[in-house]
Amino acid sequence: MSELGVTQKPKLTLLEIINMSVGFFGIQFGWDLQRANMGPIYEHLHADADKIPFLFLAAPLTGLLVQPIIGYMSDRTWHPRWGRRRPYFLIGAIMSSIALFIMPHSSVLWMAAGLLWIMDVFGNVAMEPFRAFVTDKLSDKQSTSGFVMQSLMIGLGGSIASALPWLMTNVFDMSSTAASGVIPDNVKWSFYIGGFMFLVAVLYTVITSNEYPPNENEHANESGNGFIGGLKEILHSITHMPKRMKALALVQFFTWPGLFLMWFYYNTAVARNVFGATSETDPLYGQGTNFGGLTLAFYNVVTFLFAFVLPSIANKFGRKLTHTICLLCGAIGLISVAFVKNKYMLYGSMVGVGIAWASILSMPYAMLSGVLPKEKVGVYMGIFNFFIVLPEIIASLGFGWVMKNILHNDRLLAVEIGGVLMVIAALLCYFLIKGDGSSPEKK
Repeated sequence: MSELGVTQKPKLTLLEIINMSVGFFGIQFGWDLQRANMGPIYEHLHADADKIPFLFLAAPLTGLLVQPIIGYMSDRTWHPRWGRRRPYFLIGAIMSSIALFIMPHSSVLWMAAGLLWIMDVFGNVAMEPFRAFVTDKLSDKQSTSGFVMQSLMIGLGGSIASALPWLMTNVFDMSSTAASGVIPDNVKWSFYIGGFMFLVAVLYTVITSNEYPPNENEHANESGNGFIGGLKEILHSITHMPKRMKALALVQFFTWPGLFLMWFYYNTAVARNVFGATSETDPLYGQGTNFGGLTLAFYNVVTFLFAFVLPSIANKFGRKLTHTICLLCGAIGLISVAFVKNKYMLYGSMVGVGIAWASILSMPYAMLSGVLPKEKVGVYMGIFNFFIVLPEIIASLGFGWVMKNILHNDRLLAVEIGGVLMVIAALLCYFLIKGDGSSPEKK
């Protein structure tokens, strides 16, 4: 070790990598809980289908604004006890958990939308430094393992969170239906559990993981910049992105709308198109959204299991080809929902989505990590998030018009369009990324 930092990162044990990733289990628990349930919650509070994308605007806008700022700030934070990234984990978890506890008591649409904004702001505060945390603590050789471990935790947390409403109904006999304007009991208790899991999991990582102090160069860059200096550095970093980052940004730009459209409409499409519900007060609606949540839980189980073999596949075929094939699997999964005749066929569709999700959560970051300057990992990871949230903002602002005027509020068609966008992302990945995505970028 040097006076202020480490000259070479030590190899971490499997337990140490697990400890530093458990927090992502809690964060994803909160994200998947809202993804699976906010659409039905909004419909219970009388939102029209074409208004749903606009009501989901909180996540992308907060990500666009919060993540690069938090990345920049965490790059320049150091506390002898709490470290660099962990203060942001903790603050974000506390505030997000409070919002999760309050969310099921929303009595009007604006209250639910406002709480979603709070939850997403602080969810981003907690989440953004986790990507940089892997690069901080792990050597290049172990970075893929670190990102894949995050995928494992995301798959595990997402599967439990998505299945919670179904479990509350079928194991604890809670009602999945409620009067108009009231959120069902099974959803309420799911959010209580989600708030608890979010906070406890992040606390575990904060307590069990340490951080390396900044090296001398990083320490020298920590002071004297101020707000204007920070803004200039973010803008400079945007205009000087590495070539591979630019290519991956375009891949992300088409990947994530496919996921957003699934999260916007999949559960309600299952309720209305597969189960035949006519309104949110129809008993079939509760059965359909519960079953949809269960199949979303299943794709997270697939993600969890596939993440075990993903590093071996990537080592054999290269990160680029691996990610391309996984994206095509996800596209097939989303498009195939339109051909489902029996509800149990949805599990087959979700296999493809789960394979894609495992790769989306790890391969782009593994391809990116080796080409980023070490002293700017946090800010670049925040900028990379732009190309996740910008398409969601476009979808949130513009897809409502498409739903109303072109798709005639057919939620199933929206899910299929998501699959088509993922096909485009796969083709861009294959043709734009140079080499196999594993080797260092050539100048």
